[in-house]
Amino acid sequence: QVRLRESGGGSVQAGGSLRLSCVASGYTYGQRCMGWFRQVPGKEREVVATIYSGDGSTYYTDSAKGRFTISQDNAKNTWFLQMNSLIPEDTATYYCAALLGRDHSCPTEYYTFWGKGTQVTVSS
Repeated sequence: QVRLRESGGGSVQAGGSLRLSCVASGYTYGQRCMGWFRQVPGKEREVVATIYSGDGSTYYTDSAKGRFTISQDNAKNTWFLQMNSLIPEDTATYYCAALLGRDHSCPTEYYTFWGKGTQVTVSS
């Protein structure tokens, strides 16, 4: 069974940085999409960034562009979200997610496997 585990969340002041990690265990086959999502209570879960294992192509939501970087270490089934210049609007529960068996690019939804979430709080 595929299991995902996030780590690296915490509380920081505006302008600070955090690095989130996601480690996947269990069997994976072929190429995969790896993503980071976030959710605030009462709001829809939204995609933050995705990365495709096949070619390393990435997607960022507009608010993350220029501040966040998603990266991968496929040999370790691990991916990361480096978050810089954090602002209070980034406060949310962050989830890593995976979608297996992709042969091209990554969507922003329909991910199959999810972590339990890690809290990120940015104070002003």
